[in-house]
Amino acid sequence: MGEIMVIKKTKSLCPECLKPLEAEVYEDQGKVMIKKECPEHGIFNNVYWSNSDIYQKAEDCDYEGVGVTNPQTSTDKNCPLDCGICPEHESHTILGLIDVTNRCNLKCPICFANAAVSKMLYEPSYEEIRQMLKNLKANQPVATPAIQYAGGEPTVRKDIVDLVKLAKEEGFTHTQIATNGLRLARKPEFAKELKEAGLNTIYLQFDGVTKEPYLVSRNKDLLQIKLDAIENCRKADLGIVLVPTLVKGLNDHQVGDIIQFAVDNLDIIRGVNFQPVSFAGRTPADQVEEQRITIPDFQRLIEEQTDSKIGIEDFYPASSVHPVSEFVEALEGEPQVTFTCHQHCGAATYVFVEDGEIIPITRFVDVDKFFELLNRSAGDIKAGGIAGKARTVARATLDLPRTIDRDMAPKSVDIKNILTSVFKDRSYSSLGDFHHKTLLISCMHFMDAWNFDEDRVKRCVIHYAVPDGRIIPFCTMNSMYRQDIEKEFSVPLKKSV
Repeated sequence: MGEIMVIKKTKSLCPECLKPLEAEVYEDQGKVMIKKECPEHGIFNNVYWSNSDIYQKAEDCDYEGVGVTNPQTSTDKNCPLDCGICPEHESHTILGLIDVTNRCNLKCPICFANAAVSKMLYEPSYEEIRQMLKNLKANQPVATPAIQYAGGEPTVRKDIVDLVKLAKEEGFTHTQIATNGLRLARKPEFAKELKEAGLNTIYLQFDGVTKEPYLVSRNKDLLQIKLDAIENCRKADLGIVLVPTLVKGLNDHQVGDIIQFAVDNLDIIRGVNFQPVSFAGRTPADQVEEQRITIPDFQRLIEEQTDSKIGIEDFYPASSVHPVSEFVEALEGEPQVTFTCHQHCGAATYVFVEDGEIIPITRFVDVDKFFELLNRSAGDIKAGGIAGKARTVARATLDLPRTIDRDMAPKSVDIKNILTSVFKDRSYSSLGDFHHKTLLISCMHFMDAWNFDEDRVKRCVIHYAVPDGRIIPFCTMNSMYRQDIEKEFSVPLKKSV
């Protein structure tokens, strides 16, 4: 039996009453655990990360963030009871979410937003949504750049195309919709309408490549619906990110197949964002541990199911790209959108596809050396002032090829020219070329009351805007605030539909 080692102290939640509790994160027998005790409901001891080595490696990407200088709430009850965003929050909003309805055209057992169950309709008006968009844009010193309309099912709103136009009018550079795809499949012209309105991405619920996962998780065989939706998006040239909700024993054996499906449809699919299921409500403790999938589990599943074409070592924390923002900030002389989410929130990699073969970017780019080059260059620019900027960029551009193994790189992609264009000229069209020639494979492990960690919440970069003016981190919204907000701003369902 290995020695138990305390990693840190934090705050968590009681899964029964949601009361904030002092908690301890510790290593035991190769796993990272989180433990807390509620005076009323007893001790809870749960897996935080299933592999302590991968947990420790992620610590290399622990970047301190800067919150907002104009928080909407004050520090009164202490985290996580002051969400809105409060002055203690340590990261700015990168992706703003707005639930435009809690109505849905499905009845999924694993969903946390369902008007049919609550008997209440939560559906902000067009003008309320405009104000929420303005609230996100008003964040300082960095305005929120991207918005996702979510729900419920956003496409059941008759004005969803107008809401996409509204987001563009309010200055959002990237707009996406999280959808189950039913309306996209049944109304072929819908994808074109969304594209013309300015929608950038369809965030498509996609739980597997066979009917079985859908029968269990969505109460319906939706596979053909998903395929039809994808085909209609292809005709409209509307990019898609597949979003599988991973549940152990349901679809975790299809991780490799889902990636292969994305590779086979690389012309229209931009990425796959796997989301291990979060446990809401009164889930029995034994079921939580039986069904829990952590980020290391996800990485292991990919390595096993792709025959090591994509390996555990190919993944980096989402926060690892922080040096890119630091470099651009040094060049531009003003604050930039910066990924300072917690290093244990998510992991990702890019893969190229050539002649049907998957080639992770880490196999031909020394990612660590590339980030070191960016960090050093940013420091040199800040130290050298305007006069030293050109020299630093010129020197860094010469050093850039040393981070690339061109013999291992895909022959169809000139990775050196792409990176040089982004690096030297800040050519964002080149960045677009990069994204269209790669597949982003990522995993965001959103928290629930069982593995809730205040340190992660404070660094959250995905935030909900709500009708009362607050902006609330994703994991506190869905663990603590959703029910009260929907109750306050809802009307009885039978009176409104």
